[in-house]
Amino acid sequence: MLSNNFGEGYTPHVGLILISGLLFGPYGAVGSVLANGICDLLRGYNLAFTFTTEIVSLGISCLAYKLWYGNYGKRQFITKPSLHNTFHLLLFIGIIMICATLYSQINKELFYILYPETIPISLEIGIRYFINFFNSAFVFGIIGIWLSKKIDFVHIPKISKRELNKKFYKAIAVLILVSVVIITLNDFYNGAYENPIAESAILTILLFIYITKPIKSVIKEVNYTPIPEQIMDIFLLATLIILILATVAACDEILIRSLNMLLRIDADDIILYIMLISDILLFIFFIPSIFVLKYIERKVIEPIYSFSRIESFIKKGDKIKAEELINIYSNHVDDNNEIGMMARSYTDLINNTNEYIENIEEIEGERHRIESELDIAKRIQESILPTQSIVNEDYGVYGKSKSAKEVGGDFYDYYEIDNESLAIIVGDASGKGVPAAILSTITHAIIKQIQKSEKDPSKVLYLVNNELCENNAENMFITLWLGIYNKKTKILTFSNAGHNAPLIDEGDGFKEMTMNKCIVLGIMDDFKFVKEEVRNFNRIIIYTDGITDAKNVDGEFYGEKRLINILNHITMTIY
Repeated sequence: MLSNNFGEGYTPHVGLILISGLLFGPYGAVGSVLANGICDLLRGYNLAFTFTTEIVSLGISCLAYKLWYGNYGKRQFITKPSLHNTFHLLLFIGIIMICATLYSQINKELFYILYPETIPISLEIGIRYFINFFNSAFVFGIIGIWLSKKIDFVHIPKISKRELNKKFYKAIAVLILVSVVIITLNDFYNGAYENPIAESAILTILLFIYITKPIKSVIKEVNYTPIPEQIMDIFLLATLIILILATVAACDEILIRSLNMLLRIDADDIILYIMLISDILLFIFFIPSIFVLKYIERKVIEPIYSFSRIESFIKKGDKIKAEELINIYSNHVDDNNEIGMMARSYTDLINNTNEYIENIEEIEGERHRIESELDIAKRIQESILPTQSIVNEDYGVYGKSKSAKEVGGDFYDYYEIDNESLAIIVGDASGKGVPAAILSTITHAIIKQIQKSEKDPSKVLYLVNNELCENNAENMFITLWLGIYNKKTKILTFSNAGHNAPLIDEGDGFKEMTMNKCIVLGIMDDFKFVKEEVRNFNRIIIYTDGITDAKNVDGEFYGEKRLINILNHITMTIY
């Protein structure tokens, strides 16, 4: 009865040994061993064989886990089980090959020890286990890895605190390889063993020593699907279809019976041949595909991946580290293809960007310098304006100015000319910023100089206007209201040069003062300005159009009417 169970037929459960350990770690290894033990008992194997083979299965399952997370020389980074590139794919196939070889080799010897009647078919048993293990592990492995991309169930190891003796574990790996080769050659040429217990024990002991290897690698999380993986998915799908069709054929009893009658071959051997033929077709298809994928990786993917490293060289507000990046691109700038064009474009982009950043830094430095100078100019301009109000028993004079920019063209002043007279000046130079500030400062200085010898406001404006007209290449102008208040007579004499009419309160609320506007200063020389006067008033407000020309969010001007209304409202509230 047992002669039909020595690895014969299709036994897909052996492939789960590898994939359980690979994806679920030690926990998956234990689970697969228990399941595999139940299957072996159901197939009729005795307890001694089942126990020993499941110990081996546990080591094989953990070996797949350890091999995947090993740090190998050309490995770019270590991830959870995936097929990101040809290296990962070859590593995956290599792990299956190693585990299938060890599993079939040790199990073959266990049959030799516990079932001596299998000695004549020992090599055949090893081949059966190898093919079943390889095919089922490959199919289940691809399906499991694909599912793990959709549902994150992979067990990721923690970094071990134990020291890693690399030389020791390399020596163990070499001993395992040498032992397998010697045992396989001996089995192939001699067909029998002199000491199978020692050989199986040596392999098992070496296996369990190797799986004690501590994992010291940092696992990288890949949150995108690399291009090689997308390409490989197509090839793997085709490979999977081949293996699934072979599996279906191996399980088709009608096909097996037909081939048995036609070829006169045992049914279990037919299953083995079908799977073997599928493996041959797989390698015929797969090996050229690997070379094609490797070529695409080397010529396309690796340059693009190296180009993507630009992110780590860029920091907000800093220059790009050009030398390090250009060293990366320089490997491809001479390529006469799209990659070369991209490399040359990136190199030019880096150089041009850095040049632009240098220019921006120069401009920024110049801007800070100008801001500093404007700040000084603002303080100078503010120092020219009155710092205190004039308040006494007879009258009070107050002033306030807030420029739209750092400096501006609006200015005011009030000061006593002598014991009887008080000068009041409000001006507004055309434009804004530095030019307007310069014009207003010059005008202010000229007025104060002239008022040392002239008190008539109309004559003062006449002289100031002529001074400004002499050297006015930029055709700038200034509006100005100049008043002289006599403390004894309480008469305000004034002249206006195109400025806004003041608001006067003569006892019945604020209203616009009636007066001659005349022309602005600086556009026509020898213009005779009108001298006017006002008496018997309570308050007078002289302002610039910075108030009335202000706009709200709807673009509506504040206007003189609104200003008058608010002043009268405040007056009524206070008084």
